[in-house]
Amino acid sequence: MKVKNILTIILIIIGIYFIFTFRDHNFKRSIDACIAGSQKLDQPMNIEEAKKFCEEKIISKK
Repeated sequence: MKVKNILTIILIIIGIYFIFTFRDHNFKRSIDACIAGSQKLDQPMNIEEAKKFCEEKIISKK
C-alpha cells in the first residue's frame, strides 16, 4: 500500500515537471510561425519587429 502511494506521488511530481518544462513550447512555435508568415506580407518586417509584433498579438489573445 505504501509503495503504491509513493509511486503515485513520484508520477505526479514527474508529470508536473514536464508540464512546467514544456508549457512554452507551443508559444514559441506560434511565434516562429507568425514570424515566418510576416515575411510574406507586402511590406515585410525585419525579424526583431516581427517577433515583437507577434508576441504582443499572441499574448493579447490569451
